[in-house]
Amino acid sequence: MRQRLVHLDLKGAAPRAQYLEQVLPLLRALGATGLLLEYEDTFPYTGPLELLQAPHAYRRTLLSPGVAAVPELPFPLQFVLKHREFAHLREVKALPNALNPHKEESLALVKAMIDQVMALHKDLQWFHIGCDEVYYLGEGEESKQWLQQQDNTPEKLCLSHIKAVATCLASSYPMVTPIVWDDMLRGMSEETLAESGVPQLVQPMIWDYAADIDVEGKVQLIEKYRRCGFSKVWFASAFKGATGVNQSLTLIGHHLRNQLEWLQVASRSPVDVLEGIALTGWQRYDHFSVLCELLPVAIPSLAVCLQALKNGGYSEKVKENVENLLGMSNLEVDTFMSSETNRSSLDSTSLGTFPGSNILTLVTQVSFYLKSSVDELLERNRYVTGWFSPYHRKRKIIHPIIIHHFQPDAVSLLSKWNAVLQDLQAAMEQVFHRCAIEEWMEENVHPSLQKLQQVFQKTRNEFGNCFHITVEKKKQGRVSETVVLTRQEQAC
Repeated sequence: MRQRLVHLDLKGAAPRAQYLEQVLPLLRALGATGLLLEYEDTFPYTGPLELLQAPHAYRRTLLSPGVAAVPELPFPLQFVLKHREFAHLREVKALPNALNPHKEESLALVKAMIDQVMALHKDLQWFHIGCDEVYYLGEGEESKQWLQQQDNTPEKLCLSHIKAVATCLASSYPMVTPIVWDDMLRGMSEETLAESGVPQLVQPMIWDYAADIDVEGKVQLIEKYRRCGFSKVWFASAFKGATGVNQSLTLIGHHLRNQLEWLQVASRSPVDVLEGIALTGWQRYDHFSVLCELLPVAIPSLAVCLQALKNGGYSEKVKENVENLLGMSNLEVDTFMSSETNRSSLDSTSLGTFPGSNILTLVTQVSFYLKSSVDELLERNRYVTGWFSPYHRKRKIIHPIIIHHFQPDAVSLLSKWNAVLQDLQAAMEQVFHRCAIEEWMEENVHPSLQKLQQVFQKTRNEFGNCFHITVEKKKQGRVSETVVLTRQEQAC
């Protein structure tokens, strides 16, 4: 694996430039040779393309990665086609999923974007032009008319689109080689691929993120691509963002096995055919989906994967090296990383000293214990389920003595989680912009925390509306306890 590119998917939770500057030396030490930069709306576009910028787009002066860069324009450009100003370039009018390949303006847009990216990144050797999962290509009216012509097929339409983009890049930057995702090519016949002229223009990146990939099938696919005329191929594994659309913690063991499978494919492939591998770290499954694991949370997985690829496997020595580089005492691979949290106090030990390790520690606490601790109080406490149910709360038929049995626990739990979340908020602000923090909190914290807050607020409101009346009852020759009756109880 001569080239080991770390994929930074910046279309969600894009880290601050200062954080990337802290992480890059670590990535180099772990074995990364470059970055695959999927900017999307974080690129500092100018002129007519300026509207594509997100509010947190990087500034030009901050984009100096310090390692070899391979920019990626993620065609079919969802982040562009969602804008009203570019909606007329959609393949299907109602869907921002594919670029209309028949409009000259589409290619002009592509060229303008490539030119701006190339102006920022000098001396590039490769440029990734995406072209994966272009499911709606061929569904537009102009494409349907084109497909009705003799010998035209959806495969040829896809290949002509790839060829047009690759030719656009090659004509202006002949020293730069285009890379494409290979999933749209896999099912095509050798004859169709060879006749298209695409193999002479691009290098396919074969991606598979499973822990048990079909090694033999991949070897045969590489042989097929060679027969079609592709001179080099790339592999793409994953270190995060491939085990669940809303995954919050990284399954290191899954991603390690994925790398080991790719090492098997490499060992059975011709030495001169493999250009390198990209370790993808998806932050969203697409432009419109929720966030997957945050980058700091996945640093241990990335470290394990890089070291496994660099050393040709994983061993106790490799594990020790990763632990030393990350400042970790006990790296867990086959289970989720555990922060050894004292559940009663929510205090925890750090999971490392690498940049962002405090985020990993706190996110682990939230993922392991927030929902379970709230559910334990609200769904398994007999006083809550028996006398403070949604039915009771809706009709305000709550006996105040019952509240005494669980309110202290609710107040204590809420106080502890507020302290943890304040720490997490402060840690995240050092790495992420406000929009990413708000999204992560709303998806991963608010559903459970708001349930707890609502119960706390309800108990406080009930006490605020109470008349304090002493009720003395003779019971077995003595006065029983004092109770507090609500207005409703008195009315009854």
